[in-house]
Parts: sequence; structure tokens; C-alpha cells
Amino acid sequence: MAELSPMMKHYMQIKEQYQDCIIFYRLGDFYEMFFDDAKTASRELEITLTGRDCGQEERAPMCGVPFHAAESYIARLIEKGYKVAICEQLEDAKETKGMVKRDVIRVVTPGTVIEANMLDEKKNNFIMSIYKKGIYFGIAVCDVTTGTFLSTKIEASNNFALLLDELSKYNPAEIIVNKMLFNCREELDEIKLRFKAYVNCFEEEMFKTDLEPLILNYTFIDDNEKQIENIDENDLQIPPINGLLDYLNQTQKIKLEHINMIRMYSITKYMSLNCTARRNLELTEKMNDKSKKGTLLWVLDKTYTSMGGRLLRKWINEPLIDVTEINKRLNAVEELKDNLIFRGDIIDCLRRIYDIERLVGKIAYGNTNARDMISLKNSLKQLPYLKKILATSKSELLQNQYLSLDELEDIHDLIENAIIEDPPITITEGGIIKLGYNEEVDELKNATIQGKNWLIELEAKEKEETGIKNLKVGFNKVFGYFFEVTKSYLNLVPDRYIRKQTLANCERYITEELNELESKILGAETKVVDLEYKLFIEIRSKIAVNIERLQKAANIVSSLDVLTSFAIVAEDLNYTKPIVDNNGIIDIKAGRHPVIEKIIPSGTFIDNDTYLDKQNDRLSIITGPNMAGKSTYMRQVALITLMAQLGSFVPATSARIGVVDKIFTRVGASDDLAMGQSTFMVEMMEVAEILREASSNSLVILDEIGRGTSTYDRTFYRMGSSRTYSKQRKMWSKNIICNTLS
Repeated sequence: MAELSPMMKHYMQIKEQYQDCIIFYRLGDFYEMFFDDAKTASRELEITLTGRDCGQEERAPMCGVPFHAAESYIARLIEKGYKVAICEQLEDAKETKGMVKRDVIRVVTPGTVIEANMLDEKKNNFIMSIYKKGIYFGIAVCDVTTGTFLSTKIEASNNFALLLDELSKYNPAEIIVNKMLFNCREELDEIKLRFKAYVNCFEEEMFKTDLEPLILNYTFIDDNEKQIENIDENDLQIPPINGLLDYLNQTQKIKLEHINMIRMYSITKYMSLNCTARRNLELTEKMNDKSKKGTLLWVLDKTYTSMGGRLLRKWINEPLIDVTEINKRLNAVEELKDNLIFRGDIIDCLRRIYDIERLVGKIAYGNTNARDMISLKNSLKQLPYLKKILATSKSELLQNQYLSLDELEDIHDLIENAIIEDPPITITEGGIIKLGYNEEVDELKNATIQGKNWLIELEAKEKEETGIKNLKVGFNKVFGYFFEVTKSYLNLVPDRYIRKQTLANCERYITEELNELESKILGAETKVVDLEYKLFIEIRSKIAVNIERLQKAANIVSSLDVLTSFAIVAEDLNYTKPIVDNNGIIDIKAGRHPVIEKIIPSGTFIDNDTYLDKQNDRLSIITGPNMAGKSTYMRQVALITLMAQLGSFVPATSARIGVVDKIFTRVGASDDLAMGQSTFMVEMMEVAEILREASSNSLVILDEIGRGTSTYDRTFYRMGSSRTYSKQRKMWSKNIICNTLS
């Protein structure tokens, strides 16, 4: 059997290391795929399958995509659930003898996508690590585009249910698990069925308990924004953190400087919302088509920045239960709502701020271009104005933001002094550094400018000496500079002209003097391009040192954006500030459903009251005919309660909300046939979970509970009858809102 060619041998070595990936192997201006990868890519991307000589009798199946269009093709493969390893040329082919050195520079997976055209700008792209130990779980979650890194542990009686709740909160694009969870097929199958995530399994060795490298390289922050002094090396959170960081290092091939802080949080800090409640209340996506329109997020999202949009989604998924923190937000929203000029000035700044979080991510990855730098500069330009505006604020939260906001003038000035205002997209072709920033760049640029004057003077001189009136100096990349003479003047060409090229209507010549000028001009142009690239990399490195400062400023801006969004919605939709306390009372006057009110014609929604407390009014039973609005009313109460605990104003004339720790819903009739559960069984299991998990501070919604076929009918069916009898079919329907089950 013939041996593979050297290039194909190298490809096979790379493929051996990345067997679960499609290899994008760089050959000149194309990324090529071979063998099974080529067959898969040809099918999935609908591109032509060809072949290439590989040293054996049969040609290797091959297909390829242009390198400049690779992002769109990679995006399509990632969307279909594949991983892509990018094998790049590490040397300039023109300056290399023999085979060009190549290696994998990055593995693109569903959870590590950073390309803007592959992401929703107002939605995080999370990757999650789950570590199972016995009946307990440790979790680590990261968004590599922003550097967000979170971790928690689940050590309770209903561990797997709580794990599903966390999964529904983050909705990760990719999950890595340890062997213990992978071997627990029932749990893993349910995760795969419920969430459209790419799941990887790794050996236990990857989930190390080693704490020292983490302490050395990362800052640990607790729920109260305070640095953690002592971390227990036996903590259940350490293995999933190590596992996720190790996986990111393996796939991204660089140290991600923007992942510098690990936030350790407790699931008890936030209101508990299980998968069913999130789905039934349609907080961030519709049940039927997964769209944003018609959700609570759609109503509340008036954010001006992508960062603010992502934070709003996070706040909706994590309502607070701390009364003090809730009221800080409410007071800030009140100030922004009541002071129109104050809010307008803040909005003017927010409009001009780009996505600092993801720009910082691009800086950490080293793929920022000069236009990204200008976007960052224009964003930072707004921070001094924003701080000046916040100086007049009265509420505690806005004052804290004023005191904490770093104006970052040094980074702004660095970019302002170094990068031209409208730079090209690429950073390898020059034209990005301002005159006055670097003396050597100035000299080289002056040489190129002067060189053009030299060429103009030489052209005029040659016309006069030779008498060739239409003689002109030309240039192309193949022949360099030349004199072009038409056929009619060839008799005037002097002997010192050296013929370079013959065309249909003219001849091209060079002279010794022209060659000397060419060396000076092109030498300066080459040097200035190389120097500008080097200077840009230095500027990027200087900014990378300040990533943590940039992230803190971005957090303040995004928080202010969400609070401003709440204020805008409150004014536009006539919302009121709720009273939030721990008294266990829900008292809503003239409440309205926030989503339905916005969808139907203005003024047509009929408002209604609600009163629940822990004493004599713990239970409300709502009855009425079909389409009377029973379900709408019940969801409305849950949404108003949740909105109040976000720190948002609510659709009512007045509202007093006693903080609830959990919201449970049993709404609608549906089966789960994939899990082998009938409609009736789904209802009973959801009710059982509510009865098991609800506390004395929970809000429970039971909509039409107890529907199902009678025992007689069900028994008869199980006995194998070909007919279904319903002589005694029992149907009863009660809609129940229950506060503070005890």
C-alpha cells in the first residue's frame, strides 16, 4: 500500500488528536477538509465534493471553503451540532522552503463561539460544567465572549430537580459532565431531552480538586460582591471550575485574560423558579415558538446597549429575595422615572456606548481590529459625561455607581492618540496609526509621500528629455514601477530604457534611476506596514492589562441601562412603584397583565384586585366559564410579584408585595410522551413537586388541576379493550392561587 504524501500525513496526525472535530485545514486561500470530514461538510454545507492526490491509488475526498468566508460556514456546522478545529498556517508560504508549518489554533464549539455573526447580541452564550458526586452536584458556567464565570453547588434533597432549574436559567449551548453523571443514563437522557445542548463527557481526572492554581490566577467573589478569603479545597464547586477552565484551555489555545473573576453564588439568594414556572410564565421566550415577542422580557426591554440587554435577561431569570437590595433598585428606578432631564442625559450617553464586554473579550482573544478600538474609544468617551450626570443622583444605588465608575481616560487617550478615526478592517496592511504617535512611522510615511513627489518630478523630466508627450509612470505588484510608452512614440525611446513588458498598444520600460526610487519608496512602505502592525499589537497589549477595569465599568453601565429601561417602561405603560417587604402579604389594586395589556388595544384590558396573606387569606379559588380570563388573572399575579422582586415598577394602581422565595405553576394540559408521561401523569407529578418543595413563603398557581379519565376508564383500557367506555367520566376544574402554603 502506497504511503500518504507528507502533507496528508500531517493532516492525519492532526485528525488523530481531534477525532470529534471537523478539521478546517488551511491551504493557501482555502480551508480544506478531507476524507470523512469532507463527506460530512459537503453534505451539511451543500458544497461540491472533489478529490485530491494523497499518495495512494485512490484520491482523497476533499471539499473546501474560502478562508475569508469561513465564519459563515463554521456557524452552519456549529448550529448543526458539530465542533470545528481550525488548523492554520503558522508561516508565510512565500518565505518557507518545503511544507508550511501548520497547527490547530482554536477549536470552535457551540459553547465557545465568539464571532459576532454567530451570536445574539442581547443573549449570553453559556457553556456549563456539571460535576456529580454521589447525589450532589457542583456547577460552573462561563460566557467566553464576556468573561462571565459563575459557580454554585446543589446539596439538597431534590438535587436533580434543582440542577434542571439551573440549566433552564442559563440554557447553555454546551455542557461538559464527569463520568458519574454520564453513566447515570436516566438523568443524562432527561438533560439531553429538555435542553438542546452539545454534551461532552470527560474522565474524572479532568475535574481536579487542586485549589492552588485557581487561587493564584483568579479572584473569588461571593454573593455580596466581597472577595472570598478562604476557600475549602474540598468544596463541591472546585472540580467543575477546574474542569471547565481546563476544557477552555484545550479548545481556545490561549490564556483568556478576561476570565479573571469567579463568582461563587448560592441558589438560595434568588427566587426559585423551576423549569415549569419559567415555561408557563413565558419569562424570556414563548412556549410555542421560542420567540421573544410576547414575553416579560419583550415588555421590559428598552435597553440601549447589548450589555444591558443581557443583564436584563439575567435579572429576569434571577429575581431577588433580599428586601434591601430590591428596594435599592426600586428607589433608583423611581429617581430615573421622576427626573426626565436626568434620565434623558443618561440615555444620550447610553446610545453612544458599544458592547464593551464583548470588545474586551476580543482583546483577550487577540482578534481585535482597529475599528473595534475606535468603538471602544467612542464608548469610553461617554464615561466622564456619565459620571458627571450620576454625581447629581440621590438614590443609594445610583450614588454607589457614581463613586465606583472609573472614567478610564488613560485608555481613551491612548487610542485617541494612536489610531486614526476611520481605519481599515485589516491590521496587516497599514494605514491605522496616526501621525505624531511614533517618530519612525512619521519618517517612513513622509518618505512614501515624498516618493510620490519624486515620481511626478521624474515623469516630467523624462517627458522633456525624450520628447515623449504621453509618457507616464505606472505600477503593478508583478513588475513594480515602470515607464509606459505607446507604439506611436517608440522611435523616441532612448537606449538607456530597458524593456520590461510588451502590451498590445504600448511598451513598458525601466531605468536605473527609476529602480533606485522604487527601492526607496517600496522599502519605506513595507517597513511602515510592519511597524504599524507591531505598534497596534503593543497598544492592544497595554489595554489588555486593564481588562478588569474595563469589565467593572461595563458592569456599571449595563446595570444603569437596565434600571433606565425599567424607568422608561414604568412611564410609558403607567406602572407604579410597589411596596416590597417581608410581611407575607400580596395586595394588588387594579392589577393588569403586563404582556397582554401591551398586545391588545390600549385601554381595553380590565384591571382587577388581588389579596393574599399568611393568615386567613392564603387561598383563592377562581371559577368561571371558558375564556373568562381565569388563567390570565393567575399568571398576572405571579408576573407582578416577580416584577416587583426584579426591582421593576408594576402594572397596577398600587401593590404591596411580601417577598416570595419560590413561584410554582401548574398551568395547562400537556403530555410528555417522550418521557412516557400522560397528561394526567404530568399534572400529578407537578403537583407532587409543589407539595414537596413549597415553603411557607411560596406563591403557588394551580390551573385546572385534577382533570383526567376516571379510574374505571383507565383500568378498562389497561386490560386491553379495543373500545373506550366513558359512562362515568369525571371532569372537575378549579383554578387556585395559593400564597404561603404551610
